[in-house]
Amino acid sequence: MFHNGVTETAAVESVDPQPIAHPGRTSLLLGYLRPHWPTMLLGLLLGLVANAAGLATPLVTKWVLDTLGAGDSLSRPVTVLLALVVVGAAISLWQWVLMGSLAERVVLDARSSVIRRYFAARIDQLTRRPGGELVTRATSDPALLHEASGSLVGLINGAVALVGTLVLMGTLDVVLLGTTLVAVVVVAVLMGLLLPSIGRAQEAAQESVGRLGGLLEGSLRAIRTVKASRAEQRQAHLITRHAEESARHGINAARRAATVWTISWTGIQLAVIVILGFGAVRAERGLIEVSTLIAFLLYAFQLMGPISELTQHMTAMQAGIAAAGRLREIEAMSVEPDSRPAGQPASVSVGPVGPESRDVVLSFQGVTARYAPGAAPAVRGIDLEIPRRGHTAIVGPSGAGKTTLFSLLLRFLEPEQGRLLLFGRPYPEHTPAEIRGRLAYVEQEAPVVPGTIGDNLRFTHPEASDEELWAALRAVDLSDKVSSLDLGLETPLGATTVSGGERQRIALARAVLRTPDVLLLDEATSQVDGLTEAAVGRCVRQRATEGAVVTIAHRLSTVLDADQIVVMEGGRIRAVGDHATLLGTDELYRDLVASLRIGTSGTPAAPEAGTATGSGTLLVPLERLPQE
Repeated sequence: MFHNGVTETAAVESVDPQPIAHPGRTSLLLGYLRPHWPTMLLGLLLGLVANAAGLATPLVTKWVLDTLGAGDSLSRPVTVLLALVVVGAAISLWQWVLMGSLAERVVLDARSSVIRRYFAARIDQLTRRPGGELVTRATSDPALLHEASGSLVGLINGAVALVGTLVLMGTLDVVLLGTTLVAVVVVAVLMGLLLPSIGRAQEAAQESVGRLGGLLEGSLRAIRTVKASRAEQRQAHLITRHAEESARHGINAARRAATVWTISWTGIQLAVIVILGFGAVRAERGLIEVSTLIAFLLYAFQLMGPISELTQHMTAMQAGIAAAGRLREIEAMSVEPDSRPAGQPASVSVGPVGPESRDVVLSFQGVTARYAPGAAPAVRGIDLEIPRRGHTAIVGPSGAGKTTLFSLLLRFLEPEQGRLLLFGRPYPEHTPAEIRGRLAYVEQEAPVVPGTIGDNLRFTHPEASDEELWAALRAVDLSDKVSSLDLGLETPLGATTVSGGERQRIALARAVLRTPDVLLLDEATSQVDGLTEAAVGRCVRQRATEGAVVTIAHRLSTVLDADQIVVMEGGRIRAVGDHATLLGTDELYRDLVASLRIGTSGTPAAPEAGTATGSGTLLVPLERLPQE
């Protein structure tokens, strides 16, 4: 992800995934509805019963009129008419409640599916899209399935009601039926031409909303940079352009839908006028009875219901198809493996379990990896062993491949060549969860999760006791600060609760809550004060006596006392050794040391012997600085 307005904008503009082509787009929508077919079937049956009651009403009305003309008692036909109205209303209410509940369950299932896919997906699949767009795919897109979820049942009910109405109209008068059919065919042809464009406009609108969300999320995350750069108006204008684009597509869809509705309603109204005039002439000539004409007109007016229902549900289905296509793109994301080859053990042993493990916890053997097919390798031919105890530091210029090593260790990235071993066993023999269960990772930015300080500390080990939490806080010199807060561990962790350095230490405390086999620190002191750096340094040295600690550092003051320093350049390991050895043998390491004005002679002083400056660099005696 990007962390300023300019780069985030570029990312949003460049990431514009095209919908996946499918032979039948409707099948995507049906895939979300299929698990709910029993409820849909019940809704369909209820709709058919309600339609039957509605279709019978004009015939019973004709019965009432004929009975009135004959001078007979009206009690029976009127009772039947009232029963049809009451039964039809009750069944319709039941169907509406049922289909409304179904719609909410479909939306819930779609959102749950997207959320589960996000957390199961490989890291590279998620980082290709802006965070705001991913949020839109989980919130806005599933909402379009709400109306579409009942569209299939509505289409069937509407089609049955339409056919049933036309059949009953034919039993009354075939000539008037022919007039009606002409209007229905014209309306159907026009709807068939316009409906696909509604789906395309809805899909384009959702794509614009996704880009809008991605850009807005990135800009708000970098709001301090935006304001400090006096870029508020530029960013607001840029984001508003995406909102305007989404509105244009939405208006286009609304216009198409309004056109379809207008055509359907106007067509039927014109048909009713023609039927009224033509029917009056036939009634005047004695070709049909007046009661028959009235019943036929009732059916003509009633015909608006099925046609309106068909129009509404076909429009909703187009929006649902567009949303289903976008959701299917998320489901196409590659997920991390969650199983091992058959016959492999179910967990990683604590001690050495392979002949190659010896005193080594992690091994790289000829590892080459790249982030995308066709891209240049991020690392090449990496051979490296991480001892089970001690501090290994990885240094080198930006782009050397340091973070890629961590991505490989955490199995965020799979090697293209070579292999990684954990306790002497190849990585593919373990699931990602098993591997990460042996590692603890502190990111450079030390993000916090929503919740309290205690929630953040327990994020890796939810069952940890309060005593364990306080022990972890003491390890990073943060127990006094947390105990001074009114709510202690229950203090909500927000942007103003703790400083950046304290947030870094909370992340470190979370990582060391229960001693991991390997502690991975990605430039844990790059943006902290000297006191925080000293606290982190003490924690690293203590953990290095119990397990492996691997750090990535651009500030070499944090790794002077490392047991093993790995110098990387251009995706390769350039040199491996301790500080004194590398100073005498590797030019790049000397340049890195000189750039930070750290002593080049003798053994470096322990961090406690120095004084922490505001920038976090440890001061050393002047006589140990490199001579100009």
